[in-house]
Amino acid sequence: MYSTFSDTGALAECANALAHAHRLQLLELLRGGPLSVDELARRTGLTMSNTSRHLQILRRSGFVDPERRGKQIFYSLSSITEYSALVTVLRAVRERHASIIGQLRSDYLRAQELLEPISRDELVARLREGLVTVIDVRPENEYATGHIAGAINIPLSDLQTHLGKFESGREIIAYCRGAHCILSFEAVAALQAFGFRARRLDSDLAEWTIAGLAVAPMP
Repeated sequence: MYSTFSDTGALAECANALAHAHRLQLLELLRGGPLSVDELARRTGLTMSNTSRHLQILRRSGFVDPERRGKQIFYSLSSITEYSALVTVLRAVRERHASIIGQLRSDYLRAQELLEPISRDELVARLREGLVTVIDVRPENEYATGHIAGAINIPLSDLQTHLGKFESGREIIAYCRGAHCILSFEAVAALQAFGFRARRLDSDLAEWTIAGLAVAPMP
């Protein structure tokens, strides 16, 4: 994909494909698996025409691949490994320029420094001891494709209506699409505001699976 470009013009085009919040949002959604244009438009709140336009830009730069299924077009990441590696590099650059991204951190990650994450190894140990409740705050259809064994699906939009299900004093661990997914930050912030002990997982489902840890199978 982007690693094969050798001239600055092509690299600039590739970088430009990522230089839009909506396109990054689409890519993050596709980390969970292929989605139709209709579904992507619904989840992002974009019009069908805007969604299609952004997807075409990403396709021309090699980030996504289309596939026709009946009357619908589905898109998937061309390479989740390469995309994840690129995002990791971009985040490293962002961290080295904290003065530039400080406002973005405040707006989109809800003061990350105040939301201490839990590591995968620590969560495994606490699960074995039965000390935590794990919640998956992704939409139901993403949860159904695979999730951490024992995790309860409570989409962020439904969180407040499920507060009565949590035991007082029991720590709650939230996870979503990855370590920097905004859904888990917002879930933890909301839970803490209601007086619960809550943290987010510092890794994603793919890393959990690669580590050989228990994942619930597709129904």
